[in-house]
This record gives sequence, structure tokens and C-alpha cells, in this order.
Amino acid sequence: MSNSDSLFDLELIAMANGGNAMGRHEGRAIFLPYAIPGERVSARIVEERGRVAFAEGVTLLESSLDRVYPACPHFGPGRCGRCQWQHISYEAQLLLKQDVLADQLSRIGDFSDAAIEQVLLPMLASPAEWGYANHLTFTVTPDGLALPSLDKSTLAVIDECHILHPDLLDLLRKVQFEDDTKIQRVKLARGTGGDMMLILSVLDTDDIPEMEMDFTASVNLLLPDNTPVNLIGDLALSIESDGRQFRVTAGSSIRPHTDQLSPLTAAVMHGLNLTGGEKVLDLFGGVGLFSAAVAQRGGRVTLVESYPTACEDARHNLSGLSGVTVIEGTAEHVLSEGTVQFDRVIVDPPSEGLSLAVVDALAQSKASRIVYVSSDAATLARDAKRLTKHGFQLVSVQPIDLSPQTYYLDCVATLIR
Repeated sequence: MSNSDSLFDLELIAMANGGNAMGRHEGRAIFLPYAIPGERVSARIVEERGRVAFAEGVTLLESSLDRVYPACPHFGPGRCGRCQWQHISYEAQLLLKQDVLADQLSRIGDFSDAAIEQVLLPMLASPAEWGYANHLTFTVTPDGLALPSLDKSTLAVIDECHILHPDLLDLLRKVQFEDDTKIQRVKLARGTGGDMMLILSVLDTDDIPEMEMDFTASVNLLLPDNTPVNLIGDLALSIESDGRQFRVTAGSSIRPHTDQLSPLTAAVMHGLNLTGGEKVLDLFGGVGLFSAAVAQRGGRVTLVESYPTACEDARHNLSGLSGVTVIEGTAEHVLSEGTVQFDRVIVDPPSEGLSLAVVDALAQSKASRIVYVSSDAATLARDAKRLTKHGFQLVSVQPIDLSPQTYYLDCVATLIR
């Protein structure tokens, strides 16, 4: 076994879920950031975890043809970890995400190679490789706004960010807080029409700051229970997708790559395969993005969302559309009551995926089709495996890149009974 000071040659053979390249040394898996499969590096162990270990690269011995020079000076070991793949060409990033998704479906989902080859569709690339993020959350430090390092052990103060929309980068450079501020985090956000917002997070309601501003932006506060409080300007941003405006109040969430919401919605609608009159249950429905598309196609839709502010946004966003019901509550509670009738389901869970209670309730329902919107390949594979044990069949997985320069992967999976 290598001790932490000894160097060894490591050939990287695959990309792991989580953004690290992987190789093997002395019979165990070694995970290494900022590397690419096919490369050979001189490395040293930095953390032992039983049968696996994490290493850092010391010298690049053989470089991949897919290696490029990172655009951002904050990128790299010990610096900002919000991007993990700026050293990889964008074309290669897409192929690696596809490989990671296939690997998770195989290892965690227990799907055969033949089944994966049949269901896994080619990645939908992002039209923008840079400047696509319309919101990003920073930690407030005495030295400035910061993002965590890859291992979350340190914070890197940021004065440029190449995935952030240029308007928000301008805002980032203008925002300053007093050294003794009680504000913990600030989210910079932008509506598709260009309206700007700061969303401040504090630990205590007594920590509400006084504000002086020499730039134009709305300012809102999130209390410890995530209740939004308006300080300056508007309480909500407007996000346009497929010609429809969606109100997104401070505290509510929508994916930051707003230009990719349209293809994401199209993939969901393709998976639902509506012919008219279907009853659709939209779990973790947020501000109503997918429900709006269902209602516009003539489907009857029940949106379920646990965050009260997002529920209010959904009611606002879906007003004027017929056949829409919005229920505030958890997916578990609404499914356990058994009062909602549905034959199609959309699930858009957080990265931890579906609870066993939700999987069991869907299995016992009359749903013939589930469209699963995923932001985590591992939990998608796990949940797809659980659903197939209950009689569903995975028929398609459409990966969509909403996060260039990172390992983050979104996809839309369709399961039919």
C-alpha cells in the first residue's frame, strides 16, 4: 500500500460519477481530479477510504488530445471547484457524460449493456459552452464573494466566472458587504428579460442588513425557514420558456441554464406521449414549467410541490390554463392519501432521488408511464432499478447538457408499465 508521500504512475482508464478520473494501483481504484481517461500521471495518495483512495496529480506524464487550456484563472486544484472540467474539450465532455450515465445504469441500475444501448439516446449539447448560468450562489467572506474548492475544504474568492451570464459577472464585481455583515450567502440571479436580483441568506431575522446600492437590482432576503422577504425592488424574476413567462419568486427554484429549459420540456412531453385527455401527476412540480406544457397540450394536470412560495408561483403561472390543480404538500403525503387520479406521472426530484415510499406508491398506482427528470445519474439508476422491479420497463433515457464545464448531468428517462 502506498503511503501518502510516495509517488506512483497512474494510468486513468475511466471517468467516475462525480467528475474524477479513475485508475487502478495495487489492486484498488484511485480517483483523481483534473485528469482525463487515457492520460498517465505521477500521483500521490491524499485520502484513504478502505478499498478506494483519492489522489492528486503531481506531473502529467502523457496528455490526452482532449485536454485544453482552462478559460478561468480560478480553475484548478485548491481553487474554485464549481467547474470541474474546464481542462476537457467540450466535445469530449459530452462523450464522458454519456459514458458516466451508461456506467451508472449498468453498475447501480443492473441494466445489461444491450438494454442500455437500446434506451440511451445521444446527448443534447448546450448551444452555449460559457456564460449560460442565470443564477449562482456565493458564500460571503470578509475578502469577497467566494465559491468552494472541489473538496469543499476552502473557499476561493471570485472576481471572474466564465459560466456565469455576463450581466451577472458585472453584478458580481459591484457587490460588496461590510466586514462584519451577518449575511452568509448571496445568490445572484437574472431573469430572461435582463432583470437582476440579489437573494441574501441569514441565520437570524435580527441579521437583516441595511442596504446602500449604486446599481440596479432587486434585493430579497431568505429567512432561516426559506420565507422570502422583499427589501428592494421586486420579489420575483420572470423567466421565459417556449413563449410563456414564468414567475420565479426569491426562494423558488428553476434550472440556471434557462436556454435549455425548452429542450428539457420537449423531452418530458415526448416521454409523456400525450394523445389527449390524459390525467398527469406532476410531482416536485416547482413553479409549473412542465405542468404548463401538459395543460397547453390538453392534458389534465395535478401539480404537487412542498415549498409554499413555489406553489404560489405555480398557481400564478398556470392561471388561465384549464384542467390544472395545484396541491401544496409532499409527494409522499399526496400519494398516500390516494385522492388524485392519474395515468401519467412526471417526477423531478432533488438529487437524492425518490424515497421508497414514493416508489412504492407509484408501483401501486394505475400509472402506465413515468417520466423521470434527473439531475443525478446515480439516483436515477437506483430508482429506475427499483421501478423495474415493480413491473415498469425503462424505454428511453435522453441526456441533456445543462451544465457545460462541469460533470453535472441532467436527463429525462421514460418508464412504461
